[in-house]
Amino acid sequence: MKPANHPSLPTPKIGVLIANLGTPDNYDYWSMRRYLSEFLSDQRVIDYPAWKWQPILQGIILSKRPFSSGAAYKSIWNHDLGESPLMTITKAQTNAISAALETEFGDDVVVDFCMRYGNPSTKSKVAALIEQGCDKILFFPLYPQYAGATTATANDAFFAALADKPWQPSVRTVPAYFDHPQYIDALAGSIRDAYENLETKPDLLVASYHGMPERYLTQGDPYHCQCQKTTRLVREALGWDKDKIVTTFQSRFGPEEWLKPYTVEEVARLAESGKKNIAVIAPAFSADCIETLEEINEEIKEAFEEAGGESFTYIPCLNEQPAHINALTTIIKENLQGWT
Repeated sequence: MKPANHPSLPTPKIGVLIANLGTPDNYDYWSMRRYLSEFLSDQRVIDYPAWKWQPILQGIILSKRPFSSGAAYKSIWNHDLGESPLMTITKAQTNAISAALETEFGDDVVVDFCMRYGNPSTKSKVAALIEQGCDKILFFPLYPQYAGATTATANDAFFAALADKPWQPSVRTVPAYFDHPQYIDALAGSIRDAYENLETKPDLLVASYHGMPERYLTQGDPYHCQCQKTTRLVREALGWDKDKIVTTFQSRFGPEEWLKPYTVEEVARLAESGKKNIAVIAPAFSADCIETLEEINEEIKEAFEEAGGESFTYIPCLNEQPAHINALTTIIKENLQGWT
């Protein structure tokens, strides 16, 4: 028997913690500055020495960029709920996954979400799961393709959140799922559905992935190769010839060379070469966000049209589509084997 003064212990449960990149709390200057400072201070994202980078970041970039980034966020903001689309979609994904797992495991599995930058923080959500009795936690970064600047830094934050716990739970992390059959089928299905509803069929599909400096590839980051494989597997699932889809990279930041071709330049080149009707999809993003809703559907679309393009179709991320939720739930259950 436990002694009378023994602390109470909750019933053991399994936690599933879904992680996405993050979002500012609002689009005003100070909310944007806090968010951008945290994001751009991450050495997994910008790996310049702090003594060199921080004066530039804090003194130059963060005096101006919060205004332009805030305007971009305002243009896509979910004003009804007072949050970014990424937050709205991640909540919906979490609820759908939780409902799917509940049908099989009841209340033995607890599903929640966190953000690498901003709120809710990884640290706060890890603490909440432990408080609910989760002695096992599966951490799931929602990045199909692995990159040090996404998957690895999310894992860093997760492990750091455990550092001060007197009783650490057993933990697992979900690996990249860039070639998982259900993820590929969900992407292919979303493309088929989009094409069926178009009066003018695209001449080409652009698969636009978030970019990274070229030197990360030479340092051993597998992201570029995993992106290329995702594109190939989607093309094969659709039964398309190689000339029907192209892989590009967006969101270049800073002076150095990034992975090429750059999406914004490639869509202009396509328009100038006679490809007047294109569609764009963003397979590296599990949910629509500033990089898709504003960058692709506004900036990149504008570059295409200014170069003579006529029809530009953005195919939304998989978001909370049933096929996507089924894929994510299957991946979670595969990684829970031996625990459930």
